[in-house]
Amino acid sequence: MKKYTALELCAGGGGQALGLERAGFKHLACVEYEADFCKTLMYNRPSWNVICQDIRELNGTRYRGCDLLAGGVPCPPFSIAGKQLGENDERDMFPPTLRLIEEIQPRGIMLENVKGLMSKKFDAYRETIVEKLRSHGYQVDYRILEASDFGVPQLRPRFVLVALRPDDMTHFEWPTPVSKKTTVGEAIADLLGANGWAGAARIRETANSIAPTIVGGSKKHGGPDLGPTRAKTQWGKLGICGMGIAAAAPSADCPADSPPRLTVRMAARIQGFPDEWQFSGSKTTQYRQIGNAFPPPVACAVGSQIKKAFRKADHDKK
Repeated sequence: MKKYTALELCAGGGGQALGLERAGFKHLACVEYEADFCKTLMYNRPSWNVICQDIRELNGTRYRGCDLLAGGVPCPPFSIAGKQLGENDERDMFPPTLRLIEEIQPRGIMLENVKGLMSKKFDAYRETIVEKLRSHGYQVDYRILEASDFGVPQLRPRFVLVALRPDDMTHFEWPTPVSKKTTVGEAIADLLGANGWAGAARIRETANSIAPTIVGGSKKHGGPDLGPTRAKTQWGKLGICGMGIAAAAPSADCPADSPPRLTVRMAARIQGFPDEWQFSGSKTTQYRQIGNAFPPPVACAVGSQIKKAFRKADHDKK
């Protein structure tokens, strides 16, 4: 069967790229400008063509004919946690992304961002993006997807845009949510008990729902934590301390009723990364890669539907 190709922009720690790989796409390249993030990608997938470069400097004509252009363009311009400067934010990567789409002319496009891009404040900007894609011959659909609907034990609502050629869009359907949600306790209890901590069984029971959205933050802010006061309160209700990220799981002599902090590996599990996926850099840098990622299971679910649409359209042409 044909192997469809993908070009990943703003690849970060590899969440979306890993998900698309699982969906059956072969990466022509993964583009990311932060050195530690690039090291993460190269360590976990030596076969990937990792390009450590700002996408504003990328020559898209080299990838003309790529099946899928995918990217998690930086979200701070549209995040409710920031100033929401949108197109006036220097970190807005939609303009270079649209330039690359014009140069590459991929068969399909998959872009994700924070749910803030769906807000009324950005209606005009969002429509500008959609109209630009339509002018290049794509049909466009977008919606908010909840990570918890695809087996990820946290809320994490994300704006996801899919743009396909008309023949392909005829066959595209958004993925169907899973029937059972995974809880925080189910996801990380074994990691909490790895050093013999007696409280792990309790957390499996008390953390019996999904987590608030894990936030990665930016280089402009301090060390890793689990978000604003409201989020920390929600973590507290799950029996987890939201004040920072621990270097290791609780030890055997730690009181069983003490609220544990998450480790980088626990945060990665809650984001949907497999345990074998290793992150490069300091604890803060690793956590930023995790917290800013598009959960691999969600990327896989959407990517699988895009691949299915491609195959059906190709079958129609035979």
